Amino acid sequence: MTDTSPYRQALADRLEAAGSIRTPSWRKAVEAVPRELFLNPGVFLPAGNGRWRPVTAAGADPAEWAEIAYSDASLVTQLDNHLTADQALGPVPGIPTSSSTDPGLVLEMIEELEVEDGHQVLEIGTGTGYSSALMCHRLGQDNVTTIEVDPEVAARADEALEAVGFSTWTVTGDGLLGLPRRAPYDRVVATCGVRRIPYTWVRQTRPGGIILATIGSLTTGTGLAKLTVREDGTADGWFISHASFMPARSQAIRPIAGDPSSRVAYADSDRRALVAPTTLDELMPAFLVQLAAPTTQVLHVQDSDGRPRVYLFDATRESFAELVQDGDEWDVRQGGPVRLWDDVERALLGWADLGRPDVTKVRLTVTERGHTYCLGSDPELRWHHPVC
Repeated sequence: MTDTSPYRQALADRLEAAGSIRTPSWRKAVEAVPRELFLNPGVFLPAGNGRWRPVTAAGADPAEWAEIAYSDASLVTQLDNHLTADQALGPVPGIPTSSSTDPGLVLEMIEELEVEDGHQVLEIGTGTGYSSALMCHRLGQDNVTTIEVDPEVAARADEALEAVGFSTWTVTGDGLLGLPRRAPYDRVVATCGVRRIPYTWVRQTRPGGIILATIGSLTTGTGLAKLTVREDGTADGWFISHASFMPARSQAIRPIAGDPSSRVAYADSDRRALVAPTTLDELMPAFLVQLAAPTTQVLHVQDSDGRPRVYLFDATRESFAELVQDGDEWDVRQGGPVRLWDDVERALLGWADLGRPDVTKVRLTVTERGHTYCLGSDPELRWHHPVC
């Protein structure tokens, strides 16, 4: 077996130089925890055209495997909720459903937790168990509880944790329900994306405790929120960066299937768009879509003649918007009880008037009744998402 301690040292050096590691205790954890053990039985590497090339720990050259394990990248470990690399004979299509997150993002999040000795931490989304092991190294295994919805993923994580000497409290179940038996926690961290923070997490965090979670439904527009729980049972804080995780399975949105044009046959309005939908390719505009139209999906397509179209669909509110390019401008058709593009456009124009601030200027308050987002003091840039 290849000695990976030099790789761990090099990874720690890179993460420290990049600012992802800021304290000696977390550097020691990176140097001590062998990431390769948390990638068994293997990973899927991008092969182009939506396909993935399987690489297994047993079949790869040891040096190649070490290079892969300590790369500065997220590594896909499961496709379509079931397929692992040892079950694939060659490049395969599929949707990633479990991964070992980019070590830089893992350490940035862990540092933001501001843990102290004796803190009890709840991790939502065990995944491979690598981040669980880092926290066990820093806090001790008795202070870390981790939840994973997929029993097979949880079993592999437990095996890897035991291989490095940790036997933390791993629970298989829906992390959105939380885990009251050990509550309250000092810290709660979600390593899966959510469309909203369940109030259960707030209730299970002690006053003064921190909740860290990636919020959003559009892959290109998610934000990492850092909230502090208050004595009154609310949680309040700011988004600290853009970050992307695979969605929690119980909150994942089913992709739009079929011909989208069949869904927009009956429009109630037709006008020139004031903002081009191409701006939604940018991180902050994509994030704002989810604030202005929280249950909306965005779909980019091309006509047979090559003209781009952008669709917004909100199945919950039975509304749609269709944007079609006309030279340098765009036309928008809308239907249903909600004018989706009007709401999105209002948010984008208000954001532009403020000087296009980044996600760190967005404040979030979570109560039992819902989420409230604020960007500046303009009431037009304040959105309340009630609990349904």
